Amino acid sequence: MKTSFSLLAAVSLALSSLAFGAAKDYQVTGPVLEVSDSMITVQKGSEKWEIAKDANTKASGEVKVGDKVTIHYTMAATSIESKGAAKGAAKKEEKKK
Repeated sequence: MKTSFSLLAAVSLALSSLAFGAAKDYQVTGPVLEVSDSMITVQKGSEKWEIAKDANTKASGEVKVGDKVTIHYTMAATSIESKGAAKGAAKKEEKKK
């Protein structure tokens, strides 16, 4: 019975992530350089990473400048503008015909 429930839970979780097309999760770790209501800046090596945040962003405690943090984020498109086919791609299509 316990094994059946575990299997059912695992299958449900797998199917739900497929149905919603879960975005890939990324992370960056480093000291906080700046923090505001809408953004946090983290130093990773020689690069500065600015990550947007909003009221839905979860944090464990108050984040302050100098704290070492790990930020989990996803990349999602906010808009897509089609410019048509690339010139090289259009010529290849014509040659195939």
